[in-house]
Amino acid sequence: MALTIAQISNAMKDYYSPLRVAQQFLQSKAFSVMPKNTRYDGLKYIHPVESALGSGYSGDASVAFSYWATLALSVVTAGFIVRIFIIQHDCGHGSFFRSRRVNDWVGQLCSLFTLTPYSMWRRQHAGHHAHWNDLDHRMSGSDIYSTCLTVDEFRALPRWRRVVHRAMLHPVVSLLLLPPLVFLVIYRMPFDAPRSWTRERRAVLGTNLALLTVFGILGLVLGFRDVLLVHLPTSIIASIIGVWLFSLQHRFEAALWARHDAWSPAAASLRGSSYLQLPRILQWFTGNIGFHHVHHLDPRVPNYRLEACHRSHPAFAEAETLTLHKGALMSSRYCLWDEKTKSMVKITQA
Repeated sequence: MALTIAQISNAMKDYYSPLRVAQQFLQSKAFSVMPKNTRYDGLKYIHPVESALGSGYSGDASVAFSYWATLALSVVTAGFIVRIFIIQHDCGHGSFFRSRRVNDWVGQLCSLFTLTPYSMWRRQHAGHHAHWNDLDHRMSGSDIYSTCLTVDEFRALPRWRRVVHRAMLHPVVSLLLLPPLVFLVIYRMPFDAPRSWTRERRAVLGTNLALLTVFGILGLVLGFRDVLLVHLPTSIIASIIGVWLFSLQHRFEAALWARHDAWSPAAASLRGSSYLQLPRILQWFTGNIGFHHVHHLDPRVPNYRLEACHRSHPAFAEAETLTLHKGALMSSRYCLWDEKTKSMVKITQA
């Protein structure tokens, strides 16, 4: 019999049956021998880079006769950029290839398409994986997509901060206006990074110089106006899609949060991460990241093995399933954790 969110929260350390089975499966010999990747297996899945280059070139060429065609191609190219970001994401986890050096090389190459400084993002994302859905170890306030306030914390804020917080979490702001700002502006700076992160701070500067070189050459060859007309809408669309995906993976009505003494990785994965079931073509463009519950259970599994892992054991079916028709489009409204009811609620309910 399925347990309620409150019951799960109160017994997370003990794991009710599906959670215990999932954890045992991850620690079992059956899981350890499942093929994750060979040394260069990821090379078979690197073709989105070539596709993005081709789509981008077609977009540059189409500007001369129809900007509507350019915008249509921008949507397709943005899909490839999202998939490239997933490759960069896996490289950051060291899972796309077995070689750490190759992972880093490919991850840095991907950053020229995603506009995301590889080393900085990798370290910040590692913090997310260390503490996701743990109320006592939440990420900094700059992350509004995978963290949340409790209802009591929200009510305790001064009125002006409640107004700002509510505005920042409105879907129009958080999912349409902020994503381009993050990728085009904020990622150009070592934001939210301690001064001790010297390597990551230098990496941000290195990424900026590489991007300046690439787009400078493109501008000199194709014209700066045409490059802007092609690549700006592509980056905006890709950023909106990517942030929306990241948001709904941890912010949905049935998401589970807990205090640290009741938190466990297995429960937080299967109850704090969603399974986004997408049509096949969208699943391909999003690099199987919809199997986010599996990814959090073991980040060593590359995106091209996530579906196989999901289907390998019935325990993984316990994760909350979202679809475009069920929950995915409205899940971002559930952004506060009510510790009394042990459930996510809308900010209008606080």
